[in-house]
Amino acid sequence: MHLYEQHCYNENKPQLLNDKQIKQYLKQIPEWDLLIDHSENKDINSISRTFKFKDYQQTLLFINTIAALIHKENHHPDIKFGYNHCLINYSTHSAGGVTVFDFICAAHIDKVAAQPGFNE
Repeated sequence: MHLYEQHCYNENKPQLLNDKQIKQYLKQIPEWDLLIDHSENKDINSISRTFKFKDYQQTLLFINTIAALIHKENHHPDIKFGYNHCLINYSTHSAGGVTVFDFICAAHIDKVAAQPGFNE
């Protein structure tokens, strides 16, 4: 079953993924990168992707489209955006790093980004 066919709300509390598992999941969402934050004397992993758009309106449309999906999954990323770009960082705050939930939601977001109107 592909990641975008899974849902966070059907799972139990997620467990942190080890490096090998993270590398395997990254193969399913190749445009996402692993980030490591070394702050606060603790390494916290997240996955990240920047999306590019033609203008501000398309950027906001994308963010609003994924907002409904994110809310349904009940797994919310950090989002930063500007005129024609959007940066999404996912980690599972309650687990303190990357879990399968992050990859599930990233795959759902990638599916939205591939729709006509966003992939120009």
